[in-house]
Amino acid sequence: MNRLNTLPTYPRHPGATDEELRRTAADILAANWANDHTVPSRTLYPHQWSWDAAFISIGLAHVAPDRAWHDLRSLFTAQWPDGRVPHIVFDPGVAECDYFPGPAYWGRPTTGIVQPPAHAIAAWEIYRRRPDEAALRELRWLYPRLVAQQDYLTDYRDVGGAGLSSIVHPWESGLDNSPSWDATLAAVPVPVDPLAGYRRRDNQVGAVDHRPTDLDYARYITIASAYRDGGYRDAELAARHPFLVECPAFNALRGAAELALAEIAAVVGADPAGHRDRAAAITRALTDRLYNPDTGMFHARDVRTGRSSPARCVNGLVPLILPDLPAAQVAGVVAAAESARFGLAEGLAVPSYDRTAADFDPLRYWRGPVWINVNWLLWRGLRTHGRVERAATLRTAMLDLIRSAGCYEYFDPGTGEGIGAAAFSWTAALALDLLAEG
Repeated sequence: MNRLNTLPTYPRHPGATDEELRRTAADILAANWANDHTVPSRTLYPHQWSWDAAFISIGLAHVAPDRAWHDLRSLFTAQWPDGRVPHIVFDPGVAECDYFPGPAYWGRPTTGIVQPPAHAIAAWEIYRRRPDEAALRELRWLYPRLVAQQDYLTDYRDVGGAGLSSIVHPWESGLDNSPSWDATLAAVPVPVDPLAGYRRRDNQVGAVDHRPTDLDYARYITIASAYRDGGYRDAELAARHPFLVECPAFNALRGAAELALAEIAAVVGADPAGHRDRAAAITRALTDRLYNPDTGMFHARDVRTGRSSPARCVNGLVPLILPDLPAAQVAGVVAAAESARFGLAEGLAVPSYDRTAADFDPLRYWRGPVWINVNWLLWRGLRTHGRVERAATLRTAMLDLIRSAGCYEYFDPGTGEGIGAAAFSWTAALALDLLAEG
């Protein structure tokens, strides 16, 4: 149901000063440091998450660059031999009962799925902040591993054969319960009781009406079990796997990562040309395959059926981060973001889903709330394409939310209330980056 019938009412310039927010954000990142990595949250997410680590390290670059590099090194130490970087690296000091599905479910010390490849972007951001010899050593260690990550997504995950990587689970997108996946998930056969013998931990520490539903979770476990029981093999995906989707945000980050790798390659003595060529090919494939000129947005595509999701979700705006996105697509995405569906023209942070949709939900995870990480990506995209005033407005909107409510996991797009986990690491980290760019 659409519970946002009027313009949002959250205050525009409230709360903490820049210095107070900077101290609070740095304190949160320090408190969430767990031996060799930063956890997203001490309550809900007690392990290391992949794309969280990328965003967190970008913020740490401003206050603790050694920890920024360590976060990436910790994550990539868990990289699989085939190049995949797991979406969770489990902390052996955390009890199995404190997070589901944990290592016993996956049968190994990491999950077998991935998340958006934002890590090369993070590595380049850390290095350019402080390009000293220590940072150069870290880049040299990371570069071949970042290349292997990209090779895995290129060589093993192009199930559709058009140059885009397919995700094999909604969790791989980072936008777990986005309406982008609804049509594909509806076709996933769910056993009578797929959660039998399991107990969701997220609903014990977070509000039930903020989290994915039990039916969502039943499908998540069905899909994850199919991939696990198939030995995490990608060669047989087209023949047997129930969820294969080309996500515009995932692939846009893959393209942006190639451009970051081109910058890194030039510094470490490798050839950047191949990375630039790959980025251009990804941008072309995204434009040809996922862009809808009628909506001015990119839409997720079900590889098995060939159908595009009709849902207008924030992942359809993220390709704006690509600098070689054609002018027509740039104009379309900016117009969509500025429309009443997303509210950028009103000086608002962008919600995760079309606020005019009948099933928009301002509280339930990726079905309406505002998330800082995707808004941060849009902010970068706007600046990349010369929309400087719009970028400045979006920066202000993000910081106003955080000043007023605190460093929450996500925010009610109507009231500005912080929801989800408090003291959330990537919100704190990206606040530091936004403050540094003032």
